[in-house]
Amino acid sequence: MGDTISDNSLKDFYIPNYILVPGSKVEDVSHVPACPVIVFINSKSGGQLGGELLVSYRDVLNKNQVFDLGEKAPDKVLHQLYVTLGTLKYSGDILATEIEKRLRIIVAGGDGTASWLLGVVCDLKLPQPPPIATVPLGTGNNLPFSFGWGKKNPGTDRQSVEFFLNQVKIAKEMKIDSWHIIMRMRAPKEGSCDPIAPLELPHSLHAFHRVSQTDTLNREGYHTFRGGFWNYFSIGMDAQVSYAFHSERKLHPEKFKNQLVNQSTYLKLGCTQGWFCASLFHPSSRNIAHLTKVRIMKRQGQWEDLKIPRSIRSIVCLNLPSFSGGLNPWGTPHRKKSHDRDLTPPYVDDGVIEIVGFRDAWHGLVLLSPNGHGTRLAQANRIRFEFHKGAADHTFMRIDGEPWKQPLPVDDDTVVVEISHLGQVSMLATPNCRSKSVHDPSSPVGHLDEEEDSAEESMEDWEERRKFGAADTFKFPDEFDIAHLS
Repeated sequence: MGDTISDNSLKDFYIPNYILVPGSKVEDVSHVPACPVIVFINSKSGGQLGGELLVSYRDVLNKNQVFDLGEKAPDKVLHQLYVTLGTLKYSGDILATEIEKRLRIIVAGGDGTASWLLGVVCDLKLPQPPPIATVPLGTGNNLPFSFGWGKKNPGTDRQSVEFFLNQVKIAKEMKIDSWHIIMRMRAPKEGSCDPIAPLELPHSLHAFHRVSQTDTLNREGYHTFRGGFWNYFSIGMDAQVSYAFHSERKLHPEKFKNQLVNQSTYLKLGCTQGWFCASLFHPSSRNIAHLTKVRIMKRQGQWEDLKIPRSIRSIVCLNLPSFSGGLNPWGTPHRKKSHDRDLTPPYVDDGVIEIVGFRDAWHGLVLLSPNGHGTRLAQANRIRFEFHKGAADHTFMRIDGEPWKQPLPVDDDTVVVEISHLGQVSMLATPNCRSKSVHDPSSPVGHLDEEEDSAEESMEDWEERRKFGAADTFKFPDEFDIAHLS
């Protein structure tokens, strides 16, 4: 529809140009949209589907409220939008006030794309952070599946787009935990310890961002990286297979235009990488227990060692009940076992993360059975991995679908990866939502008050860890009074 709209059924999603385009003449709009949306689409996701979806959304909505992530960074888009909304609100514009209050975000792409948007929204510290709905355009689609949006790539025609918009309109808000991750290592005498992405992964989707020299996290003589995740962080063989898949897809993109073909290729790579025959192809020195020391914190100030069975070759730190295309590694612990081991069901807003281990891919296939689960290792508010000299020259890690190869220093020092709970973000959930809230196990739920982190910490420490590194470009203009946004 370009920049105007005539279909009454779609006016509830429409945002006029004077709010979207700086310098536009203020329009006299009589209808207040019930569900105004901003749409971000990764046109490179889903083979050709991303590009087709971009065309359809721009046809259905105002083209200026639909953005190609390959052309415009989401932090800059939301920065400009909220500056405009703040200015209009200050001048008494009622529509701007209502749009800010009711705004919802749609992001179409893989899990990495969705996590990018979640990181941006967290970093921007918006006055009323909009909840996010995810369109499954990736291979695993764990984030969309966790909140009832499905895991199959959607239709891209007008009818499919309108159906999805109406689902967004009636979806319920649901808080989920955000997890901050820091990786720090002493600068090596030789070589580099920078994370190695699969070939030329877009910078926006890099799992980690090196902090600047002026950042409070920076320490002289050390390299420090940080990021955030909402679904999972993993170390070991599963990340290695994912790295091989992403590398192959970058080399031969023409072979990865179908979700079923992608999943088949993933399975084949799992075989060639030795994930199904790990005991033969995967030396014991690469087992997690040999590779790293793991410590967890269940209560503030009390670190304790976590014993990892020698057979474990992959560890997953899981926030949502969906991993590897919809499987639930934690499952539902038996009531007696839960009491004996102090375990709980996997709630997404309880401030703890589930730590699960796998021996190999055959162990992972247990998840296909009704009560199947991985090796439940612990639940914690913080977790720390310490990699020591001589364990290996590299390992593989993965955050929300985005893998990388992590070189480890050869000189006498330690690489530390620390994960900690840091606030919450709002998702949109359908009635088919698989995620559960600690406040209402029959989720999805309505508006929840954000819980304070159970771990008390100083404001200085919180400020040091607060940024996910997704929106470093965000800054209000000097002449704009930020108080007008409150």
